[in-house]
Amino acid sequence: MIFTALPASGPLTGTVRVPGDKSISHRAVLFAAMAEGTSRLTGVLDSADVRSTLAAVTALGAEVEVGRPHGIGLDITVTGWGVEGPHQPDFVIDCGNSGTTCRLLMGVLAPWPVTVTLDGDASLRKRPMRRVTDPLTLMGAGFTTTDGHLPVTIEGGVLRALRYESPVASAQVKTAILLAGLGAEGVTTVIEPAPSRDHTERLLPAFGVGVGCDHATHSCWVDGPEELAARDVTIPADPSSAAFIAGAAVIVPGSDVLLRDVALNPTRTGFLRVLERMGARTETLLEGATGAEPTGVVEITYTPGLHGTVVHAEEVPSLVDEVPLLAVVACSANGVTRFEGVSELRVKESDRLSAIADGLTALGATVRTGDDWLEVEGPERLHSARLSSLGDHRLAMAWAVAALQADGPVEIEDWEAVDVSYPDFARDLASLAAR
Repeated sequence: MIFTALPASGPLTGTVRVPGDKSISHRAVLFAAMAEGTSRLTGVLDSADVRSTLAAVTALGAEVEVGRPHGIGLDITVTGWGVEGPHQPDFVIDCGNSGTTCRLLMGVLAPWPVTVTLDGDASLRKRPMRRVTDPLTLMGAGFTTTDGHLPVTIEGGVLRALRYESPVASAQVKTAILLAGLGAEGVTTVIEPAPSRDHTERLLPAFGVGVGCDHATHSCWVDGPEELAARDVTIPADPSSAAFIAGAAVIVPGSDVLLRDVALNPTRTGFLRVLERMGARTETLLEGATGAEPTGVVEITYTPGLHGTVVHAEEVPSLVDEVPLLAVVACSANGVTRFEGVSELRVKESDRLSAIADGLTALGATVRTGDDWLEVEGPERLHSARLSSLGDHRLAMAWAVAALQADGPVEIEDWEAVDVSYPDFARDLASLAAR
């Protein structure tokens, strides 16, 4: 599908509640499926990725009832397999485009006597899986991969606890190991080079599982074996989705936008800190908590005179999904904005690093890139172009935001990629008075 994004015809004003957080939605569904009893999940993101997780846990024996979609997502009832463990499926489990579904399922399945094959679409088949299969193999699980990629066959069984120093700061890797550790005897510890998203550490205790954390050493651990108990969970709005609305408001003259019910977990709001360093006018009001996640309202106001900044490697885990958006905003800033330590972007849904550079160059921006860095020089008025999302939802939304400051339409191929995280992005943007 080709979507034609047009320059803004006026300011963006109003209030938006973006969809439920994707990372938390995945975890809530998986933990409910693992738990003993029935959990009720409210506001689950209704997207292609989360639907992949729902289909997977159903195939593995969880009972899932999905209510009718409403304004903030899906209300879902999940009766887990509990102490009986997941069932042996009769077919390959299709994870679609969802790396979270695939990698976390490896940890879920590793302690159980089942043999399960996971596969995905062409994009997911390109993403590295050894970062998960290697540590789980050290714990005693068996894996057959396709040169370290999907399809992957898991042979679960008796696991031993592990102390693992991860070479990458990855919430997916960390979570997979911790979930496997729930079925191992003893303490399983993950140590990261930098903090990654901590939704697992916040949500597991709600399901009755203690998680230890030492923030000074970027380490966390579980003491297995542990069993999960059912819990009702409400999903807050996704800060990664909110970032694209926020970035649009920053660069469109006269804009003033309120984003409500946003998860304000510090491991997810790095993009706000970078926007503020660039001079953007933002205001955050912490209103409380949804479960263990702090939530509140974010107000974003158009800001002339933005200036470039440096995004350091240690910041990247807190904003890795927002780099495409920040690169677009950098086109409106004075001077150079440099992103360091962003090699992880090369193994996302696309090679995002190359795709950002190629797309912005086609739009008329001045961009330089290397193996693990990106520079955008501004300010630059962008031009009409035809770009591809490459099947990557973050790129699709970034190009739509770029169109707001362009001198003509931007045609975006494979627009349907937005279904992965924010199916109604174009509608919500239009509701704020962008064309």
